[in-house]
Amino acid sequence: MASTSHGHGGGAARIKNAASTFCSDSQPLIADVRKTVGLMKEIAVEFEKDNLSDKVKELEDAVVELVELSERSVHFSSAVQAVAHRYQPAEELTNFHKLFEDEVSQFKANQTSDLTRHPLIRQFKEAVWNVHHGGQPMPGEEQEEIVMTSTQSNILNNNCPLTGKPVTELEEPVRSMECRHIYEKKVIMRYIKSKQQQCPISGCPKILHADKLVHDPLLLVEIDEMRKMNKETDVEDFTMLNEDE
Repeated sequence: MASTSHGHGGGAARIKNAASTFCSDSQPLIADVRKTVGLMKEIAVEFEKDNLSDKVKELEDAVVELVELSERSVHFSSAVQAVAHRYQPAEELTNFHKLFEDEVSQFKANQTSDLTRHPLIRQFKEAVWNVHHGGQPMPGEEQEEIVMTSTQSNILNNNCPLTGKPVTELEEPVRSMECRHIYEKKVIMRYIKSKQQQCPISGCPKILHADKLVHDPLLLVEIDEMRKMNKETDVEDFTMLNEDE
């Protein structure tokens, strides 16, 4: 694709619209994956009650595969959005393939490579473990880690650090690809333009870039899950504990 300054408005706008559409289309798929994993967890619990460990293992392997596919979808969607934000028309041809691959690699580098630590997989294992060992730590984990798995998610901060609003009330939430913190888009963009680029979350050393703030398809799914969870229990925002220290 030839990129020139003459076609800046139309070409760049079409790319951003396409990226937004791709993200929107991915969201229902990811929501369905999470619902499926929840159903598989319930079935695994019943199998465990009947001591059908081989069936439980088959379901666990399937859950790992589903979660991996879901993570890839999020990686690709976030990379597409980042490329769309970074794209600047020029006289030379733009190598979109390289831009996309670079973004995917960077996004993956900021994630844990150990899928067994993924919240959905840990919750699956915890539910199965509790059938016969309720209240006991799972092998290799401390008690406090087990307690956290029931509410653990990829949402690292429950409130936008700049507006103070709960992420469940943000009009246009975005997530940093560098540190995974969530902000109100308009407010964090103004913050960056004012030359304050360090993440405003207390203690976070990451530097923010506008093209790395994305509305990944998993974000709305997780916010909706948090919204439902908050109707049942109060959730403390541990990320803000050190703010007054």
